[in-house]
Amino acid sequence: MSALSFQNLDVWFGDGHDRVDAVRNASFEVAPGESFGLVGESGSGKSTILRALTGLAPHWSGEMRVEGRALGHRRDRAFYKKVQMVFQDPYASLHPRQSVDQVLSESLHLHGFRDIEPRIERLLDDVGLGPAFRFRFPHQLSGGQRQRVAIARALAPEPSILLLDEPTSALDVSVQAEILNLLTDLRTEHRLTFLMVSHDLAVVAHMCERIAVMQAGEIVEVMGVDEMRAMRPSHPYTRTLLEASLGYRRKPSPAGPG
Repeated sequence: MSALSFQNLDVWFGDGHDRVDAVRNASFEVAPGESFGLVGESGSGKSTILRALTGLAPHWSGEMRVEGRALGHRRDRAFYKKVQMVFQDPYASLHPRQSVDQVLSESLHLHGFRDIEPRIERLLDDVGLGPAFRFRFPHQLSGGQRQRVAIARALAPEPSILLLDEPTSALDVSVQAEILNLLTDLRTEHRLTFLMVSHDLAVVAHMCERIAVMQAGEIVEVMGVDEMRAMRPSHPYTRTLLEASLGYRRKPSPAGPG
């Protein structure tokens, strides 16, 4: 049984003449414990798939399943105990007037936990923040520390699946590797399944076993990361994307006389 399954997924915004089809006929599966990447240019529909899954994009058709259970158009508490999301911008995803303690306490209470104190301590330890950070506010934290708090909040309900929407793109380059390594360790420790959105192929190569390449709302190819590293795509757009990620390639100069 797949951890996540998408079959013929269409997602759109607006109606009638104003309708925009953001995702068209997307089908793929994510195995339990796998880290699966969605890649493509901005506007290709990557994040829209995550939003449809979590109920943030309500207009969709097709089928989405979580651990074999088909989703309707409402998400219940059981869904959010299994599936949590880490957003792109740690500056926007935390309430500026809530301390770290309040952020984590609120999430734990919401999901019915009673042993709040030891759980907060464990969550902070899991993400590499000690007790000194517990009563700080977001403005007292660096970008990397804020993202660690956001990850701790996502871990609070003890989910089996984490959705990662460009989790390091808003961070300094020096901090990005720390957060990616933390996520890798947490995946092993908590036996998590990852569905990760990124435009950065180096990040995906570091984090994922397989990827789906999206162009203009459609999945044009699903491939293994080993194939990606070996530059063996089957679709022309994927090849263009891979070559662009390697940087500018200078054309060889025409041979001169003699």
